[in-house]
Amino acid sequence: MSVAIPTNVGALSATHFKFPSQTGFYKGKVRDVYSIGDDRLVLVATDRISAFDVVLPRPIPFKGQVLNQIASHMLAATADIVPNWVISVPDPNVTIGHRCQAQPVEMVIRGYLAGHAWREYAAGKRMLCGVELPDGLHENDRLPEPIITPTTKASEGHDEDISREEILSRGIVPTADYQLMEQYTRALYQRGTELAARQGLILVDTKYEFGKHDGQIVVIDEIHTPDSSRYFYSAGYEERQRNAEPQKQLSKEFVRQWLIANDFQGKSGQVVPVMSDEWVLEISTRYIQLFEQITGTTFVPQDTSTMEQRIERNVLDALTSVR
Repeated sequence: MSVAIPTNVGALSATHFKFPSQTGFYKGKVRDVYSIGDDRLVLVATDRISAFDVVLPRPIPFKGQVLNQIASHMLAATADIVPNWVISVPDPNVTIGHRCQAQPVEMVIRGYLAGHAWREYAAGKRMLCGVELPDGLHENDRLPEPIITPTTKASEGHDEDISREEILSRGIVPTADYQLMEQYTRALYQRGTELAARQGLILVDTKYEFGKHDGQIVVIDEIHTPDSSRYFYSAGYEERQRNAEPQKQLSKEFVRQWLIANDFQGKSGQVVPVMSDEWVLEISTRYIQLFEQITGTTFVPQDTSTMEQRIERNVLDALTSVR
């Protein structure tokens, strides 16, 4: 890694802006979302970090910049094949985009048998979201071809597997829209696979969210980030598979493992372990390494001493120039 992080660097835990024409505000786990008029959203990527559906007590310096810039990099690298929601990226921590009507289905695409798909397969299931899988596969094996395994939001808010046939028969998404979403999903995954390969990575699986703007299907939210995707390192993949060894992953799994080692998995009665200055710095360093590995570019840390003022100034300039 090419960046040395000073020990006294600041971090953005929350924002409280009042922008012109602001009509709403939503605080997500890691993002602060400002509605501007009827058609624009300002997404501020804070330095909050979550695991096991819990926001941890200390923000991580530069995490927001890392994730926002990876998402910006990937959306720009795929804009020629799939339209997206982005209007501008006026600040390293901010994306401004069109407000879209979100489709009620997330498009998950898998090129390898890992994670949830492997757990279902290991339990004896050979049909996943209406897609039949062959016998004889092992964890993390490459699939004969990438498969789309959609999920939809249940009434209680949990993701649920669903098949293409059920989506169409229930009218959850119109047929023409769904067919285009499938086409876009495969095109994005193919491009993401190519981009990952250039960096010595394997894009194992990922998810895409789509919405409609002015009647057009567009990709929304982030794509190909470590928070929405699973990556393996290419070097040694085949050898690890032959030896039935775990694959080397590029993700924030190290944060979850630290929490588990300190008796926290988000369960009732558990207390988040104390995050030392050294550990916060280590997480920040690891996120910067993720950025540089995925994008193939050098991370340029922004001045954190006046971060909120910088963000506000850049957003105001962008809002006045974009109509």
